[in-house]
Amino acid sequence: MLLNATYEPLCVVSVRRAAILVLSGKATCVADGDGVLHSARHAVPVPLVIRLTKYVRVPYRAHVGLSRRAIFARDGGRCVYCQAAAETIDHVHPRSKGGAHSWDNVVAACARCNHHKGDKTLPELGWRLSVKPAPPHGAVWRVLGHRVPDPRWADWLN
Repeated sequence: MLLNATYEPLCVVSVRRAAILVLSGKATCVADGDGVLHSARHAVPVPLVIRLTKYVRVPYRAHVGLSRRAIFARDGGRCVYCQAAAETIDHVHPRSKGGAHSWDNVVAACARCNHHKGDKTLPELGWRLSVKPAPPHGAVWRVLGHRVPDPRWADWLN
């Protein structure tokens, strides 16, 4: 994970990119990961978290992009209607009836519930959502998106 000079999380970079930033003096290693990188003359611990030496102003996206993988991550991979394993996405208010393709209207659903619901609304079926769908928020979503964070990054993501 790459931190700004102020220890603010910026993004996740590859081990190769992290090593290049550290070796070129553009970043310092804050925490070592598992393993060692070897060259002809040097052995460098694999960096887990690095921090830039100079502050970089980065404009953040105001919203998280809507994708199938992100919807499954937000809903924990479970159907919002029956809590079974989710396989599809469903528009709570059907698109055929004017529903939008947005974070507030899209949920993860199992194939059985999605097929049963079809293009009906929840009141027509007598169904209720236990949690109202909403766009994800916070530094973790802005930095990682739908990726699962490494538990060792917890100190820098909170």
